[in-house]
Order: sequence, then C-alpha cells, then structure tokens
Amino acid sequence: MSWAALTSGGKDSILSVQKAIDSGKDVEYMVTARPDNQYSFMFHSTNLDAVAVIAKVACMKYVEIRTHGRKEEELADLEAGLNNLDVEGVIAGAVASVYQAQRVKAITDRLKISLYTPLWHMDTEMLVTEVAQRMDAMIIVTAAEGLDEYFLGAHFNDALIQRLKRVAGIHRINLAGEGGEYETLTLYAPFYSRPVIYTSSEIRSSPDRHELVLGGFA
Repeated sequence: MSWAALTSGGKDSILSVQKAIDSGKDVEYMVTARPDNQYSFMFHSTNLDAVAVIAKVACMKYVEIRTHGRKEEELADLEAGLNNLDVEGVIAGAVASVYQAQRVKAITDRLKISLYTPLWHMDTEMLVTEVAQRMDAMIIVTAAEGLDEYFLGAHFNDALIQRLKRVAGIHRINLAGEGGEYETLTLYAPFYSRPVIYTSSEIRSSPDRHELVLGGFA
C-alpha cells in the first residue's frame, strides 16, 4: 500500500519524504493542512500554494485539508481528512516537538495506520547539513530574536548554517527551527522532476514576525 506525507513544503517534511522514498516506500499523497489562523499550533500557513506544485513535479496526488487552526480542533480536521485516504501510513517531519509527534501518533493509532518520522531526534546540525547537500530550501519566515528580515530568502548552504549557528549560540534558538524560530520552503529535492519556481515576492513584517510571501508558483 501507499503512504501519505504531511507537508507544508518545508525542509523537514520534504526531507522526510525523500528518506521515505529512499527506504522504498510508495509515497502517493502529499497532504497539506491549510489553517485560517497563521498562529496555528500545528500547521504552517505561509506559501502553501507551492505544495500543489511540489506534488505535481513529484508525480504525487495533492490533498488539501482546510482547518480553522484552533488548538486541538485542527487535529480533528486532520484526522477526518486522513481517514478518507486508503494508505498504509503517514510520513511526518517531526524532529523534536513532542506536542506535534504525540498528536499525529494519536491520530495514526486511531486510524490503525503507521507513522514514519525519519528525522525524530536527529542531530540538528546533521539535519540542516543534509538539507544543504541534498535539497534547495530557503527561509521564508523568521519569528525569533536574532533572526531578522535579512534571513528571508536565504538558501541553505554552509554560509547560512554558520549564520544560524551564531544566532543559536547567542539566543539559544533551535538550529533546525523546530521551535518555530523560522520556516522554510523547499524548491527542489531529488524526488522532484524539476525545481519549483515563483514569479513574485513580497516581505511582510510585524514586530515579532517577518514573512517572505511568494507567488506565481509553477
């Protein structure tokens, strides 16, 4: 049977899909929860239009689950959406968030399907290094002290990793952004048939959050 990947298009969930494919799993669905609330506890909200294009270039089926993004209620929305899919299991990009991992595991347990989290407790420097080596991912949101708008649009490479390590050393952020310090978008991974492109960009800033809003994905 096939698998469904939970993804916002970010580096962790896309790397998890890549590792699932590397392990021989048949990933048929790319599932995105689209919250109305940008401060959702579980789901990202920025540049989600890219995921349908990612699914297309990966030859996967795109499934979108709409949710109000209210704490705990959004989990019921996710469960209802996953219940409609005939899959063996779900792939998630959890690295260290017990909140997210426990809740997704509870859903898969109730649905009697498997959960695959290949990045769970992975060393964060190893994780971002693998992202830099295997994929083209960029920062699209910053939301932590030390991460200003000048990180927006930065692609993962050795230079960016060193910048993030300096901030982590001073402000104790999670190097992989697992605490919501930053969010990413993956424009290319080995399982894509080609890179995802965009034609417009706009920076939106508030006192505690900077977003790079992209458009025209193809």
